Amino acid sequence: MNVDELVAIDVHVHTELTRSGRDPMPPELRAAAAHYFRSDQPLPTVDDVAAHYRERRMAAVLFTVDWESRSGIPPVPNEEILDAARQNPDVIVPFASVDPARPDARERVQAMLEGGAAGFKFHPNLQAFFPNDEAVYPLYEAIAEAGRPALFHTGHSGIGTGLPGGGGLRLKYSNPMCLDDVAADFPALKIVLAHPSFPWQDEAISICLHKANVWIDLSGWSPRYFPPQLVQYANGQLREKVLFGSDFPLITPDRWLADFAQAPFKDDVRPLVLKENARRLLGL
Repeated sequence: MNVDELVAIDVHVHTELTRSGRDPMPPELRAAAAHYFRSDQPLPTVDDVAAHYRERRMAAVLFTVDWESRSGIPPVPNEEILDAARQNPDVIVPFASVDPARPDARERVQAMLEGGAAGFKFHPNLQAFFPNDEAVYPLYEAIAEAGRPALFHTGHSGIGTGLPGGGGLRLKYSNPMCLDDVAADFPALKIVLAHPSFPWQDEAISICLHKANVWIDLSGWSPRYFPPQLVQYANGQLREKVLFGSDFPLITPDRWLADFAQAPFKDDVRPLVLKENARRLLGL
């Protein structure tokens, strides 16, 4: 990957269909998320993602979410993402997802590391776990030993929004304060707090300020709606710890970047957010 030639590195990109065309998300949750994000984008396979980002001269940190123990539906296979990265090394940075509830989760994490995973994605709402549950710590130990980042959904979830009972998802799992424990217990683990962490934005900022091993990605929101304190700290003390993420396909990089251009970020901060901070985090 020639990073110098890239316009940006998007650290939060989903593949939503298997190569065979199977959708692993329950239809009611899929519809609720599309309504919340006002998204009518077609669901992408790994190959669709590679083509979309190559056309825009961007790299994509690509992942699925494995929550089969709760959903009963197999996710997009991690192997498809790793294969897409091998076929498209100029644009795809592969992250793996392993459901912490799997009895062989530790072994799966190790297998994904050996297979070339550049990092891991966790979604505490869907996977129904508190990130500071010590039962999950063996996964973090393996990821930290390999020097790879772990990205965690934090804050509100568009998935389930507006459904009775929120589709059964519980927001308590996504309070970023749980990750303060993880960051303290694993100082070598690079942690990304995904999304502006509404309603816990100040907590996320404090954790990122306090812990050298924590970053924030700006995915899942249009920059026009960012909390003002998030923009303030991104322009100041967190200028080297804030990352561009879109949440594709629910928010496209085109939409995010158009709104980012109008948002009150300093000119010298913009290249850090769009590429340079991710470059250092990912070791590209």
